[in-house]
Amino acid sequence: MTRNGLIRAGLFFGVLITLPFFSTSQWLTNMFIFTLMYVALASSWNLIGGYAGYPSLGHAAFFGFGAYFTAIVFTDSVGYGWSPFLFLPVVGISAAIISIPIGYVAMKTRADVFAIVTITLLFMAQTLAFNMHKLTGGAQGKGIAVPSFDPATFGRPFYFGMLALAALAMGASMYFRQSKIGLSLSAIRSDEDKALGVGVQVNRVKVLGFAISVGITAMAGGVWAYYEGFVYPQFAVDPLITIGMVLMTFLGGRATLWGPVLGAFILVPAQQYLSYELGANQFYLLAYAAIFLITMLVLPRGVIPTISDKIWLKKKQREAQA
Repeated sequence: MTRNGLIRAGLFFGVLITLPFFSTSQWLTNMFIFTLMYVALASSWNLIGGYAGYPSLGHAAFFGFGAYFTAIVFTDSVGYGWSPFLFLPVVGISAAIISIPIGYVAMKTRADVFAIVTITLLFMAQTLAFNMHKLTGGAQGKGIAVPSFDPATFGRPFYFGMLALAALAMGASMYFRQSKIGLSLSAIRSDEDKALGVGVQVNRVKVLGFAISVGITAMAGGVWAYYEGFVYPQFAVDPLITIGMVLMTFLGGRATLWGPVLGAFILVPAQQYLSYELGANQFYLLAYAAIFLITMLVLPRGVIPTISDKIWLKKKQREAQA
C-alpha cells in the first residue's frame, strides 16, 4: 500500500462515484453496471486463479447460486427496494460455506484436472437449475419483485451495488498481495510440493481463497439477478460468465491488483459494442475471442505485467549506461 497506489485508487473510485451524477444516460449506466460486475468477478476469480494458479472454470455455478438465492427470497416483495442489497452478505457467506467441502474435494486435483472438475460443477449446477422447478422455475425462470426506484435513475442503485462489490473484490486482492495468505498462495502457484515442505498449510489456504472468491462471485450474481428482474438457467449459470472473468484476468495480468480491472474495462465495452453490431448472428463471440487472442499474442503475460517488465528493463538499461 503505497502513496501512489492510494492516489490511483482514490482517483479511480472518485471518478466512478461521481459518474452517475454527471450522466443520466440509461445505456451508459447499463454498460458501467456490467463493467463493474466483471471487475468484481474477474478480481474475485484472480484470488484463486491468479494468486494460487488454480484455474477454476466453475465460478458461474456460484454466480447462479447468488442469483437464484436472491430471486427465491425476494420473489414477492423487496420492501422499499434496498432489502436485496442488505441481504448480499448472507448470500456471500452462504456461498462461501457451501464452497468449503466442494473446494476441499476439488483441490485434491491440480492444473488441468482441477479445471475439468470445476467446469463439471458448473454444468451440474445448470442441470439442477433447469430441473428444480419448484425452486428455480426451471426453463421458465424465476422472477424478482420490481423495486419502486425512480425510473429516471433506476439503474443508479445497481450501479453503486456493483461498485461496492468491485471495491470489495479489489480490497480482498490487495489484502492477498500484502498478507501471509497471498504469500502462501504465491508459493503454491510456484511449487505446491515445496510450499508444503516448508510448512505452508496448503489445503487450508487454498480452500480459504476459494471460499472468499466464490462468496464475492455469488454476491455479484445477486445484484445481477435483482437488476435483470428475472433469472433463467441458461443466463445465470452460463459458461460465458466464467470465460469472461478468466479472459479479463489473463488480458490485464494474473496475480495483479489492476490487471482484472483493466481487462474488464477493455473487454466489456468491446463486447457490448460487438453484441450490438453483430448480435443477431452471434458473430460478436468470434470477434470477442479474436480481440483476446491478438492481445495475448502481443502481450502474453497480460497488459500490466508486460508493460511493467518493459519499464523495469529500460530502467536497468539506463542505470547500466550511467
